[in-house]
Amino acid sequence: MTETLESIAQAMVAPGKGILAADESSGTIKKRFDAINVASTEDNRRDYRELLFRTDEAMQKYISGVILFDETIRQKAKDGTPLVDLIKKAGAIPGIKVDAGAKPMAGFPGETVTEGLDGLRERLAEYYDLGARFAKWRAVIDIGDGIPTNACIEANAEALARYAALCQEAKIVPIVEPEVLMDGSHTADRCFEVTEATLRTVFNRLALHNVKLEGTILKPNMIVSGKKCPTQAGVEEVAEKTIACFKRTVPAAIPGIVFLSGGQSDEDATAHLDAMNKIGGFPWKMSFSYGRALQAAPQKAWAGKAENVPAAQKAFLHRARMNSLATLGEWQSSLEKSA
Repeated sequence: MTETLESIAQAMVAPGKGILAADESSGTIKKRFDAINVASTEDNRRDYRELLFRTDEAMQKYISGVILFDETIRQKAKDGTPLVDLIKKAGAIPGIKVDAGAKPMAGFPGETVTEGLDGLRERLAEYYDLGARFAKWRAVIDIGDGIPTNACIEANAEALARYAALCQEAKIVPIVEPEVLMDGSHTADRCFEVTEATLRTVFNRLALHNVKLEGTILKPNMIVSGKKCPTQAGVEEVAEKTIACFKRTVPAAIPGIVFLSGGQSDEDATAHLDAMNKIGGFPWKMSFSYGRALQAAPQKAWAGKAENVPAAQKAFLHRARMNSLATLGEWQSSLEKSA
């Protein structure tokens, strides 16, 4: 079968499967490792990711693709097998994070714009040769006093669209990730407002740059209350508001929406996704592209010790299975307790 952007995008949102975000930058993985008292060395990073990619049941049944960091896509497992080959062997698709991070936006205090377009065409060609068939670019929109500004939303949407167009030229499916942060004390309604404005602008720019939506995946935030908001939206409310917001802004041609967990607890991220799929009635597949919400439990179980690998793999399998059930609207909180 010939690989097309559409066929790759469809495989990324195959029923019951979602994406493992294992693309933590050097700084982020160091923070995660500090929390479990493990030194962030190249070997430790490799061993940790290898244990995830060798969790056969989770990878084969519940994971459609893995987002990698530049270091990881080039690494070999302990036995010399390229990590990319472990992912492919499990039937999952290797992907790559290509942005260079959110940097302070000149003239706009408190706001950021994501960099990384320079030389991207050449990097994408190399990543394609290394086995990547999809990529990821994250834009960060913060909510606060007087922000986000239109300028910040426009600048980030333009960068996302240029990135997506370059990906498709390179036969790579772009994951477009505009993340409205859940930091702050804003209400879920304010999150709705900002997310709606952001998604409208993003899809406008994608159209302007001739990006083919059938070969594009959206990775957005859910509509949640800010972490410091005194009243937190419940599971049903989050599900209903998120669906309502996307029905207004996301074209039906998008094959799937893979949510980021964005600082939600493991179980909240699963419960919210499940509630949306239980409601249903939308044109896209709704799945997950979780980093921390899939990895916090296995990291804690592993703690850098070889003898803990089976326990860590068990923890990863459990989270992957729970989120798989959530993509089908078949998750129940009792399944967490029994585990």
